[in-house]
Amino acid sequence: MKKTFNYIASALIVATSLVGCTNLDETLYDQVASQNYYNTKSDVIRAVLRPFEHGYWSLQSRQVLNEETADQLITPTREDWWDDGGRWARLHRHQWLTTNGEAQSEYNGCFQGIMQANLVIEDLQNRSASRFGFTDTEFNNLKAQNRVLRAWFYIRLLDAFRNVPLAVSYYDTEKNSKGQVEPRKIYDFIESELKAVIPELTKKTSNGGNQNIQGQWTQAGAAALLVRLYLNAKVYIGEAHYDDCERVAQDILDGKYGSYSLADRWDAAFDWNNETCDEVIFAFPGSAGYSHWHYTGDMYWWSVPSRAKDWLKDTKNKQGDHNIKYSASPSYNPKGERYDFELGMPIARFKDYPSDVRLKKYKNLGNNKREGLFIYGKISYTDENGNPQYLKDHNGKYTLDLRDAVGRFGATDGDKWLASADSKLENGDDNSGWMFVKYPLYSDDETGQLEADYCEIRLPEVIYSLAECKLRKGDTAAAAKLLNSVRKRNYPSSDWSSALYQPEGTAQLNMKELLNEWGREFFAEGRRRIDLIRFDKFLSAWWDKPADADNHTLIFPFHRDIIGAAHGALKQNPGYHD
Repeated sequence: MKKTFNYIASALIVATSLVGCTNLDETLYDQVASQNYYNTKSDVIRAVLRPFEHGYWSLQSRQVLNEETADQLITPTREDWWDDGGRWARLHRHQWLTTNGEAQSEYNGCFQGIMQANLVIEDLQNRSASRFGFTDTEFNNLKAQNRVLRAWFYIRLLDAFRNVPLAVSYYDTEKNSKGQVEPRKIYDFIESELKAVIPELTKKTSNGGNQNIQGQWTQAGAAALLVRLYLNAKVYIGEAHYDDCERVAQDILDGKYGSYSLADRWDAAFDWNNETCDEVIFAFPGSAGYSHWHYTGDMYWWSVPSRAKDWLKDTKNKQGDHNIKYSASPSYNPKGERYDFELGMPIARFKDYPSDVRLKKYKNLGNNKREGLFIYGKISYTDENGNPQYLKDHNGKYTLDLRDAVGRFGATDGDKWLASADSKLENGDDNSGWMFVKYPLYSDDETGQLEADYCEIRLPEVIYSLAECKLRKGDTAAAAKLLNSVRKRNYPSSDWSSALYQPEGTAQLNMKELLNEWGREFFAEGRRRIDLIRFDKFLSAWWDKPADADNHTLIFPFHRDIIGAAHGALKQNPGYHD
C-alpha cells in the first residue's frame, strides 16, 4: 500500500534512521546542508520528508503534556510500579517543576523540527523544478510542505508555552528573534504562512481514500490548522476569532479545500488501512516495517495491561512488552460510590449514552477487524497449550479485574469493593482504572499489525469546531445537527432517538455537554488540555486534584537547561521560579 507521497517509500528508511535528535545546536543531517546534496528527485524528496519523521516522533511529548495534565487519563502508582518520584502525580495535580523533563521535550522537539524545516525551506527556495524533473505544480507543493509543518510546530509551542522565540531561518540567524516575541507575533506568523501556502498544496479531488497523498499536507490539512488556530485564538492572544473559525470550517465541509466525508464507524480513522478512510485529513504514515511512533510507550503501547501480549498474541513486534501506564480517571471511589465531579469521570460520560458501541470490551475479531475501545473486568485468553487463562497483574500474583476506580484492589473480585473510600494516585494497583485501545493491537498473524497511520487531523475535528462556534453564538439547533452527524455512528440505529440532542431528541446540548462530547469523540487523542483551557475548566478541581491557586499553570515553564542555554535571551514564564 502507498503510505505517503507517490515517490517517497525509499526515503522512509533514511528518515527512520535519523530520528534520535536531542540537541538544538546539532548540525542537522549534514549531507542535506551541503550545497552539493540536491542532485536528483529522490534527494529532494528525502530532504522534504526528514522533518516530517521528526514531527511524527515528537508527538509523544505532546501526548504526555495534554493528557496527563488533564482530567481524563491518569497514571496511578501500580504498587511497586509507576511512582517515578511523583512525576505523574505532579502533572495530574498541576504541581510540575522547572526541572521536569516533559515540557523540555516538547520545547526541544518542536524547535528541532522548526530548524529542520527552515533548512529545507531555504535550500529549495531558489531551485527550479525542471532541474529535478518535477513540474512546477509538484515542486511548489513540495516547497510548501515544510512551511505548513513549521506552522504546525509553532501552534504546539504557542499552545504549550505562549512566549517563545520566532525562528524563520537556518542559515541567517539575524532573521530570527533575539529572544521571545509576544504570542500575537507567533499567531500572525502561523496565520499568514498557512494562508500563503494553501494555493500551492494538493487538493483532494474525490472520495476513495488518501492512498496517494497520505502523509503530506493538503489544502484541507492547512485549512484545518487555521480552524485549530482560530478556535483557540482567545486563549492564545486574548482575541476571539470564532467567526473566522466558522468560515474556514464551513469551507472545508463544503469541499472548497478537497473532498472528505465521515466514515460509517468510529474506528475507521484509526484502523490499519486508514489511508482508505475519507475522514482522515492529515496523518503521519506508520508501518510495521518502518516507523510507528504512536505504537510506543508514552502513547498507545502502554494503555493496556503489562502482560497483554499473552492475550493479544503480539509477541513478535519490535516494541517490547506492554506496560500498564495509562488508565481512565475513575468514576467511583474504592467503596463503589460514584463521584459527582463535573470534570473527569470519562467512563461515566460515555455511559451517559449506554448503548455507545465504543463501550464494548476491546476484542480482535480476526481478519484485521476489531470492536470496542475499552479494557475492563477480567480478560480471558487461551494459552499456547490451549488452556483457558486470565491475565494477571505485572507481578503475576492475582487475576486482573479492571474497574472504574483507583485503589489497592489486588485479588478482590470485581463485584466487591473495599471498606475505605480513600483514593489517590499513590494507592493504585493494576486493577485501577479502565484501559483502552485507540489504535488496534492486532496479533502477529494479522497483516494489519502496527500498520495504522497516526491520524493528526480528521473531519470530526472540523465539524466539532464548527458546532462549538455555532453554540457559542446561541445557535443550538445547528450545533446539535453538526454533532449528531458524527455521533450517529456510535449508537445502534434502534437506540438513536434516545441519543439525540435537542431539538431533535431528549438530551440537552449546552457548553458543559459540548465539552463532554469533545472528550468522548477525541478521547486520548492528545488534545484534552487545550479543550479544558478553552472552556475555562483547566484550573478546576477533579479527582485527586484541587483547584489551581492561580492561572500560571495554563502554560508550562521552560526547563532550567533551556533557560541556561539561551544565555539570558529567554525569560521564564510568569509564575515559575527555579
